[in-house]
Amino acid sequence: MHGPRWSRVLLKLSGEALAGTQSFGFDPAAISRLAREVADAADTGVEIAVVVGGGNVMRGHVAAASGMQRVAADHMGMLATVQNAIAMQDALEKLGVATRVQTAIAMIEFAEPFIRRRAIRHLEQGRVVILAGGTGNPFFSTDTAAALRALEIGAGAVLKATNVDGVYDRDPRTDPSARKYAEVTYKECIERRLRVMDVAAFALCEEHGLPIVVFDVNRPGSVKEALLGEGTGTIVRR
Repeated sequence: MHGPRWSRVLLKLSGEALAGTQSFGFDPAAISRLAREVADAADTGVEIAVVVGGGNVMRGHVAAASGMQRVAADHMGMLATVQNAIAMQDALEKLGVATRVQTAIAMIEFAEPFIRRRAIRHLEQGRVVILAGGTGNPFFSTDTAAALRALEIGAGAVLKATNVDGVYDRDPRTDPSARKYAEVTYKECIERRLRVMDVAAFALCEEHGLPIVVFDVNRPGSVKEALLGEGTGTIVRR
């Protein structure tokens, strides 16, 4: 078994992952399973920060397309990520994992504000830091927030948890002839419109040489495998 490839990583979890088999809301079993995945990965000694999406509660751009003012919709989406962060914190602490939730928008009754040095200190103390509220600004996705926070805390990579086992040239769920990439560049992802993360997130990672590991979070042990380089996912880099 190889040792971890990085000493500090940022794990990006979608809100949909917390919904499990449901189309909306929270699935306690799914949240508990994800928490176990994070706990097992943390047992390797790697420092882990987590950015959570809010798609199981509210997707800002979808609500905006339905007629809601985009800024208001995105603000609601940010609040949804805070709910998910608190749910993940509860599940992790039931497993004995020390955590802190930090938010991009101050709400001190629920969580700490995001302060870079404090987040790094928590990580150094062995705590899992769950980062909510996106970037704190409308018009930016939680993928972009993941890239931004990873750079701010000095993470060695972004682990992008998805529902497929890597990056394909087409959607493998609808096209059985889709070809999987073991490795792909940021430029190729942007030019071929491979919908792994949005363009802003790719641009940040490319500019700073921050690798992205795309893997299937539904497979048991996948987060730990992504850390150890033993999984079947795709790595995105220069």
